[in-house]
Amino acid sequence: MAALGRGGGAQLADTGVVPVEAGEVPKDIKMATYTRGQPRSFLEDAKFRRPTVTEMIEKKLEYLRKENKNLNIYGSVFYGTTAGFSGILANFIFRYCFKVKHDALKTYASLTTLPFLSTIVTYKLFVTDALYSGNISQENCVVRSSLVGLVCGVLYPSALAFSKNGRLAVKYHTVTLPPKGRVLLHWLLLCQTEVKAMAVPLVFQMLIGIFNGLQHYAVFESTLEKKTLHED
Repeated sequence: MAALGRGGGAQLADTGVVPVEAGEVPKDIKMATYTRGQPRSFLEDAKFRRPTVTEMIEKKLEYLRKENKNLNIYGSVFYGTTAGFSGILANFIFRYCFKVKHDALKTYASLTTLPFLSTIVTYKLFVTDALYSGNISQENCVVRSSLVGLVCGVLYPSALAFSKNGRLAVKYHTVTLPPKGRVLLHWLLLCQTEVKAMAVPLVFQMLIGIFNGLQHYAVFESTLEKKTLHED
């Protein structure tokens, strides 16, 4: 039997197969075990790496929300401020045309505050809220923003200054009273030359409206894309 075992071992040695002792693990099995363990390590790395990517996206979204909020606040306040300056200019023009020198502080305060507040409220209702509801396009956003500047920044202050200073002119008799049937024409002839200066705030308000609408829509679109990517 011993001779048979030695003969078998010699044959195995000749064929290149090394016998394995009891309790010893073959090298090829060890390699298979090591190779099988690598995917687990990769999955664990991906598991730890995925929250990091999520946190980066969340930080980016938070930054965009803050930027959008700042644009809503500062953009609307700046837009309202320019409308307030437009009201001051309109009040100055009509007081000069109607030769009014009474209640200066009262008229200037109302012509500064009312256009400022009306611009902020109107812009929020017709542009900001409509934009976040998803009902308007980029072109519509720009048009709405420009119309807010036109109406609340030029037409409303001009009409308000005309009305207030016209009443003061009638009250204190600073100008000749209009004949019957030609009231509006009489008042327009009194200020037709000076009122052309309102073309300056008209152009300025339209340009600010276009720029503000484009910027607002761009930040909103960027926030929406990042939010969709985060949800996916």
